[in-house]
Amino acid sequence: MRFLSMVRTDEKAGRQPSERLMSEMGKLMEEMIRAGALVSTAGLRPSAEGARVRSRYGQLSTTEGPFAETKEVIGGFAILEAPSLPAAIELTERFLRVHGDEWDIECEVRPLDGPEFGART
Repeated sequence: MRFLSMVRTDEKAGRQPSERLMSEMGKLMEEMIRAGALVSTAGLRPSAEGARVRSRYGQLSTTEGPFAETKEVIGGFAILEAPSLPAAIELTERFLRVHGDEWDIECEVRPLDGPEFGART
């Protein structure tokens, strides 16, 4: 099964990853790719460079970032290959442990839906 792990972070804190974090994250990603557990991953550019498009009962609206009303934003994602939600959570915990005690972040882990992703129907 495939899972989406969304990284939530406080964009306003303006934290940049240290060289240590980037190095450790690179090692972890290589290991997970070799093991077949990491399908894809990326960080997201700041919300100031993006937009939200909404349909409210058929009425479309677009709001360009940054989004002042939002403290936390999705800062990145990983698509994981795992046999179960607990296994996907374990992979996500490994990612969070690499950050050490310098960061205040959380990940939301959810299964991808549809037969091409291995979801059970």
